[in-house]
Amino acid sequence: MLSTSANEGSTPRGDLPSAPAPASSFAGRGSAFRPANPHTPVDREADWEHVAHDAEFLASQGLVDPSSSPQAAARLRTTVETDASRSIVNHNDSPDLPFRWSLNPYRGCEHGCSYCYARPTHEFLGLDAGLGFESRIIAKTDAPELLRKWLARPSWRPEPIVFSGVTDCYQPVERRLEITRRCLAVAAECRQPVGLVTKNALVTRDLDLLGELAKHRAAVVAVSLTTLDEKLARRMEPRTSTPTARLEAIAELAAAGVPTHAMIAPVIPGLNDHEIPDLLAAARDAGVHSASYTLLRLAGSVRDVFVEWLRRCEPNRAPKVEALIGGVRGGRWNDPRFGARMTGVGAYAGQISRTFRVFAHREGLQLAPEPLSGEAFRPPAAERQLALF
Repeated sequence: MLSTSANEGSTPRGDLPSAPAPASSFAGRGSAFRPANPHTPVDREADWEHVAHDAEFLASQGLVDPSSSPQAAARLRTTVETDASRSIVNHNDSPDLPFRWSLNPYRGCEHGCSYCYARPTHEFLGLDAGLGFESRIIAKTDAPELLRKWLARPSWRPEPIVFSGVTDCYQPVERRLEITRRCLAVAAECRQPVGLVTKNALVTRDLDLLGELAKHRAAVVAVSLTTLDEKLARRMEPRTSTPTARLEAIAELAAAGVPTHAMIAPVIPGLNDHEIPDLLAAARDAGVHSASYTLLRLAGSVRDVFVEWLRRCEPNRAPKVEALIGGVRGGRWNDPRFGARMTGVGAYAGQISRTFRVFAHREGLQLAPEPLSGEAFRPPAAERQLALF
């Protein structure tokens, strides 16, 4: 079992950049502030002190006090904008990832996970990695048509495409926009092998399409499991499905014949690493056949958001967690090196790895899902018809 003594780590070097203290909490948000964007030359910092009781102004900024009480937590509205990208399939050359191609229907993610490694991607758009990442969602509404064009290319050889290697393709807005479902419909028509990564039980809505793909060994769903503690999950991942709902989703997928994989991610030293055995057992009972894990990554502004959350929501455990992070990252907040960034270094990281492997073996779980097949692939219907003439 894992020891969580803070003496086994070392506090990461370097102070955190000063961040504006939140004037009020934001209900349902993982971040409480907007970290500065390192890619913009000028940063604007809001001063909420002088408008704290101005309900009309707060409403105009998307901050709504649900009970018109100065003591109530403000609610930050989510806005959805349209992305005009003309390509949708991305190439990946990272040796740490088991796939080459990915598709992300959305930029930003309303789930609001405090630890999300994708937060800095919003900074490339001139936005922030904190509240902006959670509340300004960019939807790629043309994704299904762009995927169809991609699969129609004569040069395409049907390798697996992973849906959402960055932000969650089943985040709340998907319930209304159905971009992921429409992309899956294209994949099912073409029998294009796909992998999906999510922590939202909404994935079961698409059992019909996933089941059709699974008949051709062309689908696998990886469900992210972080904790079995419902209260911790609600604080750390405020708008995701509960742990119970995720396990129920795994059971539904497995019952429908869709291969499922459990991702114990992220493993946060001193916070949820002791849950690895129970998470693996629960996943096995729900129906998964394979599992993997990823260590917490705190690149760029993710560090600011997560550590602020940790000190605000888990103040008693924060010193130990920070020390252990230093222990698995060579005394730093983050280690970006390939081969180390997913698993860490040092004795404590090795202990996490051994614990995972021992209990995965005990539960009879493979360390990777079965390979997908592209043998049944066929081009989109329009292209097949043109080929007759």
